[in-house]
Amino acid sequence: MVYHGIGREGITVMTVREVSRLTGVSVRALQYYDRIGLLCPAARTEAGYRLYDEKALATLQQILLFHELEFPLRDIREMLHSPDFDRDRALEQQIRLLEMKKERLEKLTALARDIRTTGGKHPMDFSAFDTRKIDAYAVRAREAWGQTPEYREFERKAEGRTPEETDGLNRQMMAIFAAFGAIREEDPASEKALRLTQRLQDFISAHFYACSDAMLGRLGAMYAAGGEMTENIDRAGGEGTAAFAARAIEARCAARRGG
Repeated sequence: MVYHGIGREGITVMTVREVSRLTGVSVRALQYYDRIGLLCPAARTEAGYRLYDEKALATLQQILLFHELEFPLRDIREMLHSPDFDRDRALEQQIRLLEMKKERLEKLTALARDIRTTGGKHPMDFSAFDTRKIDAYAVRAREAWGQTPEYREFERKAEGRTPEETDGLNRQMMAIFAAFGAIREEDPASEKALRLTQRLQDFISAHFYACSDAMLGRLGAMYAAGGEMTENIDRAGGEGTAAFAARAIEARCAARRGG
């Protein structure tokens, strides 16, 4: 059945199969998107066939861009349904993430060419494999819509605080980073560094949100990703503190995984 045409309000509509042919998204995937409330059809025929209008196709573009950037479907659904969702703002975030991925691919390509030319002589460079900046920006993009469980818990806990209490917590947090700074020349996998990492995780869980090991790992990536957060941590503990804290977190998470 081909339904492609003009609907009653003068809007072009397409069947699920036509959308599949146009976009390359399988019919099964489109049906799944509908079932989980990610992309619902604009209407259905009397026989129950899904129909998609131009607005639905624009939403599908957003979904595919976020999905290309490896956002989980659940997070995409929550972002698109957020009352704060701003299409232009989302596009800016997507463009920045794509630019970062492009830069990384260019570095990987250059590294592969260099290995082919030199045979991978020392010193070996592994920086092209580092995805921490991309991961950190992706976390911030998701949190910008207030849809992660951690962000929602953060908001709930922050509601009842006075400005003085908030400042006090921030000072305590910076004191922990100052302690990281005091040992930043030592082994990030040392017992002292691991105890500090545990102290940081416990502090975040007690005052902001439940900080799982996975969340702690994402925070570590954000600490070392540059920008205001890195600058604030380095200001508290000295230059290189944020990077050291990130390495200590990475060492602790690896030890907890047993590898």
